[in-house]
Amino acid sequence: MSISTFLGDKYRKQFVLHFSVWTIFVFVHLIQVRPGQDVISVSNLFLFVTNIILFYLNYLYLVPKLLLKKKTGLYVLCGVVFIGLIVFLFRELQPMINKGTMFFERRPGHGRFFTGIKEFMIIINGILILAIGSGIRIYTEWNRNEITKKQIEAQKSLSELHFLKNQISPHFLFNSLNSIYSLTTKKSNDAPEAVITLSELLRYMLYQTNQDFVLLNNELDYVQNYLKLQRLRIANNEHVTLNIHGAINHQKIRPLLLISFIENAFKYGTDFKGRTKIKIEIYVKEDELQFTCVNLIGSRKSDKTSSGIGLQNTRERLKLLYPETHWLTVTEVENDFVVNLTLKLA
Repeated sequence: MSISTFLGDKYRKQFVLHFSVWTIFVFVHLIQVRPGQDVISVSNLFLFVTNIILFYLNYLYLVPKLLLKKKTGLYVLCGVVFIGLIVFLFRELQPMINKGTMFFERRPGHGRFFTGIKEFMIIINGILILAIGSGIRIYTEWNRNEITKKQIEAQKSLSELHFLKNQISPHFLFNSLNSIYSLTTKKSNDAPEAVITLSELLRYMLYQTNQDFVLLNNELDYVQNYLKLQRLRIANNEHVTLNIHGAINHQKIRPLLLISFIENAFKYGTDFKGRTKIKIEIYVKEDELQFTCVNLIGSRKSDKTSSGIGLQNTRERLKLLYPETHWLTVTEVENDFVVNLTLKLA
């Protein structure tokens, strides 16, 4: 079993980071050893052990409990106390350090001046240890917070998508049943065909749109079936057109993106004379889709309780699903309501 497998990716990165820090620390110590000086001595061992203790006391306790909680004054005080404690221990243990032990060669005697310099270097070294430990712990916490933030945002986006998608189905079904009801009240022979078409639409919505992406060809079939259903309920449907241009191969698209624009067009595209004008143009250019929907601005007033669902829903879904990869404009040109959408296909 490898170290990365045993520790996991998160702890492996921390292990590598800490190992690198101490490797650099030992390397810096080695290049400072003077000719004739013991590489391993009681003095060096004392400093190495105290540095490890100071580093992890700062990393595990002082930074998270004091510095990150904005108790800066108390943090600085504790740092000064611990560095002073190391200097005090070094001074008190100086006779033993000078004498050495049976495991280490005896080093030359230290004068008072040299001891003062050594204590000064211990202070500088302690400050560096605190600074490095604080920097690593602050970076680790920042990185952890960023990951948590992204996870929260992803979960929020997913929840919003589910909410928006759940709005589509009931709204669409309600409109479609109204269309079929209109046909049945007129005793139209098209009612059975409308029921079959609706069943095809519902089958697509129930069994294919649960995926993140659907084949563009399937999505466009869905749009064509929807228009077929709407044409059945409209008496004068000669101005309801759909044209699809370009090569459709294996491109993919997020499901149920275009239908809200089309629903909106049918809802408001009839004037007071009963004329309906809806023109839909779809161009597919390799990995790009261009969608244009033009409908007559009818006399029907917007229902404030429901009319905002379609367009606002789709705007929000586009922001979540195609950030920086879609361009949407909604304008009124003379007596027409025009939607232009361009997006990158998968």
